[in-house]
Amino acid sequence: MLYLNILKQSTIVHLCFAISYFTSGLILSLIQAILFFSLKTFNKTLYRKINYYLSYSFYCQLVFMSEWWSGTKLSIYVKKDEYDKYYGKEHGYLIMNHSYEVDWLMGWHFCDGIQVLGNCKAYAKKSIQYLPPIGWMWKFSEFVFLERSFDKDKEIIKTQISEICDYPDPVWLLLTPEGTRFTDKKHEASLKFAKEKNLPLLKHHLTPRTRGFTTSLEYFRGKIPAIYNIQLAFEKDSKVPPTLTSMLYGKPVHAHLYIERLPVENIPKDEAEAAKWLHDIFVIKDKMQDSFVNTGDFFLESGVERVEPFQRPKRIYSLVNTLGWAAVTLTPMLYYLLGLLFSGKLLYFSIGGAILAAFYILLQKSIGMSKISQGSSYGTEKK
Repeated sequence: MLYLNILKQSTIVHLCFAISYFTSGLILSLIQAILFFSLKTFNKTLYRKINYYLSYSFYCQLVFMSEWWSGTKLSIYVKKDEYDKYYGKEHGYLIMNHSYEVDWLMGWHFCDGIQVLGNCKAYAKKSIQYLPPIGWMWKFSEFVFLERSFDKDKEIIKTQISEICDYPDPVWLLLTPEGTRFTDKKHEASLKFAKEKNLPLLKHHLTPRTRGFTTSLEYFRGKIPAIYNIQLAFEKDSKVPPTLTSMLYGKPVHAHLYIERLPVENIPKDEAEAAKWLHDIFVIKDKMQDSFVNTGDFFLESGVERVEPFQRPKRIYSLVNTLGWAAVTLTPMLYYLLGLLFSGKLLYFSIGGAILAAFYILLQKSIGMSKISQGSSYGTEKK
């Protein structure tokens, strides 16, 4: 156990993970690109089925880091009868609080268990699609990339929702209506906006932006049967912060994930009423988060019906996939890099060192992108 902990703290091991992760991502996105511009043009269904496994092979390497490497625990609060009947068996539209650096990864952790990880999609800033390899993967997986200009985004949403609803297998599409991660500064701006618009004042969330939701609802109504309301929380007094850095260093966190299935047919058709429905959902989410912060329990002070938590056993696929990619990528890469470093020639040594430095910088930049401080500002649009 001591030796394993030393390995988890090792920069060399982290660098090996980065080499395997980014190299596999480039290989997978190259395969995606070839199939996107060939197979997809005449057999969209087959392309999407193959792309599921390509995407899964990339995403589950981070699930491995959460589930196997760090030993993170995920307590799931879902009605068991609904879990067995609906989860992973239908298209779903997800509404999730955006409070933590790893909220998306906890979502992937859960989705791996219901076998929809390869078809997880989200709304994202358009600029991300140009960042290899994750942005390329998302582009070829038909994510909803927005420009933060409503006139343009409305048409993008219409087109992409139509494409996503046409998938042959269940797709889960994530929307974080707050638009950016929660910080004290953004919360102040959110409260000011809510007071001006006479909207509910939230303590643990930013006031949700409703136009993206109501526009999407217009196009997926009748095609996506349910909205999944997701609330994520971590223990306030935990010694290990819920971050990618913690998990990379093998430090476990304990996530609590509440999910409620809400039939789309019960949501008002009127745009203003649908927007009010979303605000009302966030009032409930805020009560649940407040209850968890105060008591460590979603239900004691929120008035929400209690759901008993459960934990799923680990799935071995993310472990096998990650070890497989490590063998395929690290064997030739390390052979090549060590040859450069020990060649005895300054030029070759410099090239080898530069390649290693590039992978390390990529790793740190990727972790940096997930940090709360890197989120966009609340209530502003980029020109």
